[in-house]
Amino acid sequence: MSSVLYDVPGPKARIRNVVYTIVFLAVLGLVAFWVLSALADKNQLSADKWSPFVTDSRVWTTYLLPGLIETLKAAALSILIALPLGAALGIGRLSDHRWVRVPVGAVVEFFRAIPVLLLMVFANAVYAAYTPVSSDFRPLYAVITGLVLYNASVIAEVVRAGVLSLPRGQGDAAVALGMRKGQTMLYVLLPQAVTVMLPALVSQLVVIVKDTALGGAMLGFGELLSQNRQITANYGANTIAAFTVIALIYIVINALLTRLAALLEKRLRQGRKSAATKTAAVPVVDVGSA
Repeated sequence: MSSVLYDVPGPKARIRNVVYTIVFLAVLGLVAFWVLSALADKNQLSADKWSPFVTDSRVWTTYLLPGLIETLKAAALSILIALPLGAALGIGRLSDHRWVRVPVGAVVEFFRAIPVLLLMVFANAVYAAYTPVSSDFRPLYAVITGLVLYNASVIAEVVRAGVLSLPRGQGDAAVALGMRKGQTMLYVLLPQAVTVMLPALVSQLVVIVKDTALGGAMLGFGELLSQNRQITANYGANTIAAFTVIALIYIVINALLTRLAALLEKRLRQGRKSAATKTAAVPVVDVGSA
């Protein structure tokens, strides 16, 4: 049995695939054993390196939780600003007016081409030179500015691609009903494109959460990952343990964000199905036979 994109392997191919799998797992096991052995030789797997995260609450209250709060604060503010700004830029790129479409496209392509770390560094320099923002808040402002400029440009492209992916008949039907361009975009195209855009938007939101770590690396922003330096300085150079715990926290945050988006997408799809069912259930009255 086969399809256009896939042919079911025969007996020899199945044996070959099993051999490849066994070889891959063996190599992977050897690499894992080598890594663990190297860590054990450096005493990175000893209990005293890991126990502070279980026995000493000060690791959490002094370092990890404050860093997590700063990370979530920067990510939340960046998301709240970048989402509507990105949607506005995406709609601007779809404008029929050239004087709107071209400048917006130039802005999107400009900020999308610059690494987000450079945007943060430039923003920090601008805040230091031309604004009265104090040095205590400047790293936070710079991180949010860099994340907003870059991710709003990426979200703009996601919005544009989501709207263009819809069947052309959706817009034509709205125009036939007498709706203006703005009304068509706001009430017809965008609501339908949300479910198409949602996976890409969630991926970008996860990127925003992770990219807050760039501010800690270059600007001294006290986010979650930067707390590794403080932990290792006060708890016996337990670098691997600290990085592992911080990585697990990032995994939990992003998993929750992804789960929330999946529930939202499911709800949106169910809402569209129920609306379609109600519309189909409306009886049609034949005026001519009445």
